[in-house]
Parts: sequence; structure tokens; C-alpha cells
Amino acid sequence: MSDAEQPGAILLAGPTASGKSALAMMLAARLGGQVINADSMQVYADLRILTARPTPAEEALVPHALYGVRDAAEAGSAAWWRGAALAAMEAARAAGRVPILVGGTGLYFAALTEGLAEIPPVPEAARAEARARLAAEGPAALHAALALRDPITAARLKPGDSQRIARAYEVALGTGRPLSAWLAAGGTGPAPWRFRGIVLDPPRDTLRAAIAARFDAMLAEGALAEVAALAARGLDAALPAMRAHGVPELIAHLGGGMSLAEAKARAVLNTGQYTKRQATWFRHHPLAAGGTRIFDARFAVKTQDSECLYEYCAAFLEFPR
Repeated sequence: MSDAEQPGAILLAGPTASGKSALAMMLAARLGGQVINADSMQVYADLRILTARPTPAEEALVPHALYGVRDAAEAGSAAWWRGAALAAMEAARAAGRVPILVGGTGLYFAALTEGLAEIPPVPEAARAEARARLAAEGPAALHAALALRDPITAARLKPGDSQRIARAYEVALGTGRPLSAWLAAGGTGPAPWRFRGIVLDPPRDTLRAAIAARFDAMLAEGALAEVAALAARGLDAALPAMRAHGVPELIAHLGGGMSLAEAKARAVLNTGQYTKRQATWFRHHPLAAGGTRIFDARFAVKTQDSECLYEYCAAFLEFPR
């Protein structure tokens, strides 16, 4: 199949609280699309409120996929998401709908547009050892241990990047081969689709205000009860769902370790720091080879700018004007 014959899909990315979901729903309604989740935290069923997943009422307005599909006890991965996303895209295409993939996880988009290394399953014993060492020694010590097994990967990771350090360590330990070697060996290629991208990149002060307001709304909607139910499960603290923004802080509050005001302040600060990293990633990694439009504002309501974004997508999909 030539590039011109490949089906088209829209990629919509940006930092947390930039208005991606609202824009995705607008585009889906006007383009006859299906919204497909590309956020690593919104896949977890346990965290509808704290990850700002679409509400049941919003999901009823346009078709949605890959929201709340994994249990918090299951660690997701870019490889799992890529396979699930491709299946959801094909299902949307079969139903005559345009796939609109929306999220803030850059690695997920890269897995789709660039491909992934084919790494074999890691034995649970290796995963357990990596998590145990991370918990007992901290990320800096595990980073030093990783440097002995995989100096190439260790050199590109910051000593505080606990999730990626643990992953690289468990791969080297469990497969007997460094992650850098698996990546160098190649793997799956780009998905056989044409992509057009939109990146939301609001000013930092706008984003910080939106994050704070959204956290207040989450608390009003029952985020504390949601986190209490998750904490009661006694899951491994290293699992991705247990590290979702707001979860560690609210668990600390529920345990008496800090006031609710302090938990909120820390969660808002940590989320803001994360959005800075997200924005930096998207600025340095082209979202779609077919073209990417940068929207330097937070999307909140239908405006003249949103009409331009619709026209941008409609032209790519060759919709009647």
C-alpha cells in the first residue's frame, strides 16, 4: 500500500490540563471520529477522577476507546498500548469513523509513528528485583547499578528517572541483554497510517492556573475517596497507577503525613513540573511526519481558532469543505 492509499488519523497531544479532551470531542463530533486514549494514566479503571478521564456523559456524546481498560495492578507499556491502539483504529475505520488519538504520553505516540524495539517478556523475578532495589536503595543507586549492565542507556537517563531506570535494569537482568542492544536491533516499524498532528502548547501561567483549578474540582468530585479505595488494595507502590499525579500526595494525607492543603500544593507543583517536561518533549519530537500544527493556547471553548484546527484536519482527511 502506498503512502497515499494509507488511511488517515489525527494525533492530538499536549501537556496535562491543556484542553486536549475538549478539542478531541469537538473534532470527533464534526469529523465523525472516534476518540482513542493515548495517555498512560487514563487507561486505568481505578482512577477516573484523578486522571481527568472523560465522564460517562462525555463518552456518550462521541465514541471513545482505551479509557479505563486496565486494572491498577497491571503495569501498562508502550508495546501493549500500540497493539491496542492499532486494533481500536482499525475498528474505527471499519465503522466509518476517523481515529483521533489524544493524550500526553509522548512515548505512546512515538511507538505508533516510529515503532518499537521487540523486547521479549521480562521474567517476573527480574521485575521484582528491580522494584525491590528501587524501593530499598533509591533511583540514584539503581542508576549506578544500571550503568554497570547498560552504560549506554544509563548515560541517557537522569539518575532520578526511576521508572525508566527500573525498566532498563529489569530488561538487562531478565533478558541478559542491555536495553540499548534491543533498541539498536530494531523492531516494529511505523504504523501503516497517514498522520496529521496538533500540539497544544499553552503559556506556563495559563497551565498552572488550570492545573490548580482542576485539582480543586477533582477533590470536589471525590478524588479522596477514589485514592482511598486504591490505597486499600495494598498494591506495589512502584506500579504506574500508584505514581499517578496526586495519588502519592493524597495517600500521604490519608495516612496523616500531611494536611490536605499541603497535599494539594505538592500535587499541583509536581503536575506543573511534569507538564513542563511534556511540553519540552513535544517541542523536540515531531508528532507527525505529515505535518503538525502548534496551538499556543489552552483549548477551552469553540473559537475561531478551533475552526481553523477543524479545517486543518478536514483538509488532511479530504473532507468536503
